[in-house]
Amino acid sequence: MKQKDLTTGKITSSLLLFALPMILGNLIQQLYNVADTLIVGQFLGSNALAAVGSAYTLMTFLTSILLGLSMGSGAVFSICYGAGDQKRLKSSIFTSFVLIAACSLVLNVVVFVFIDPIMRLLQTPDEIYDMMRSYLWVIFIGITATFLYNYFACLLRALGNSVAPLLFLGFSALLNIGLDLLFVLVFYWGAPGAAAATVISQYISGVGLMIYTLVKFPDLRLSREDMQLKKKNLREISQFSFLTCLQQSIMNFGILMVQGLVNSFGPAVMAAFAAAVKIDSFAYMPVQDFGNAFSTFIAQNHGAGKKDRIRKGIRSAFTASMIFCLIITAGVCVFARPLMMIFVHAEETEILAIGVRYLRIEGAFYCGIGFLFLFYGLYRALSRPGMSVILTIVSLGSRVALAYGLSAIPLLGTTGIWMSVPIGWFLADAIGFLYYFKNRKTFTA
Repeated sequence: MKQKDLTTGKITSSLLLFALPMILGNLIQQLYNVADTLIVGQFLGSNALAAVGSAYTLMTFLTSILLGLSMGSGAVFSICYGAGDQKRLKSSIFTSFVLIAACSLVLNVVVFVFIDPIMRLLQTPDEIYDMMRSYLWVIFIGITATFLYNYFACLLRALGNSVAPLLFLGFSALLNIGLDLLFVLVFYWGAPGAAAATVISQYISGVGLMIYTLVKFPDLRLSREDMQLKKKNLREISQFSFLTCLQQSIMNFGILMVQGLVNSFGPAVMAAFAAAVKIDSFAYMPVQDFGNAFSTFIAQNHGAGKKDRIRKGIRSAFTASMIFCLIITAGVCVFARPLMMIFVHAEETEILAIGVRYLRIEGAFYCGIGFLFLFYGLYRALSRPGMSVILTIVSLGSRVALAYGLSAIPLLGTTGIWMSVPIGWFLADAIGFLYYFKNRKTFTA
């Protein structure tokens, strides 16, 4: 599996071929939690589904911190690779690994110490409190595995290899499903068993990908000279990593705050939200990964100084994203009820109705989130990660404020929460477009 140079060749086909393994990989990654949700929902009941679903939102927030740090470092790796600066690349690899590993350790300690205050912040109902706590206690053990996988996946993708992370995820996802069935249906370990299956699978993918990278890519192995924390590299890595981390964590913290609001409406709404969010994630996950692939493309060409190729790539990416989003919008809106019934029994009519309403409101506006992911990737790759943070604050800040405000209107209730999401997307998109057109000569002239 070779590294791919995105600074040459046909633009659209290069982008799509590079993005495809990333899209498949992230869809497979979603199987970790979908397997938990499906098996728990069908065999352990709606309360267990609500507990695992709420825990998933929290874990997504925690994962986003490590993913953001890794993605920020990945942008630096791509720029170094595009510029052909091997020495700077290796120094950046060492600096970022030390930095993110330290953050991972601190995060792991914090979540174990503050597990109960976190659950109270989420307004977890009493009837599922113990179940959710036992699930989280096991799932938190996998934070180190999450760091290892995301770090080495972002490193390989930054250098143009998007296939290896896909293969490791594919194997671990299949293992996760098998262990889910074993621990829940055979050993009767309940929700903690589903968490254990996910953690074991995560460690296999994380440690396995690390070993693979060190063995198969000897040019990435570090010498003693590379293992130095230089101020210049630390400053650059910190700027990219922490701003991207801030962007990712703000995005998911906003979702976490919405989860707390959803929880206040009771187990039925929680269960519907848990199932619908899984479907929602699958629906727009491809454009999220396409945005990350686009970011690598822009960063490599930015490092190589190929501004004309950047301009053409921007047009190509936005066109491809719009076409995909329109197709997915039609599919989700038409098949909302059958999709919900994958996770929820037909007799759970209230849960189904709530979930279908969510999916049709969100699904009608997927172009908004598709464009937003492209803006995140564009500004991160052009060394302006702060702009991605601003767009995230606009999108999630307005979403949270509108969710609490609109849901308080008796006529709307939970529908107000669902409506707030696309409004936030389009407000951020408007700012992203305005900023681009104001500065496009700087980016592509």
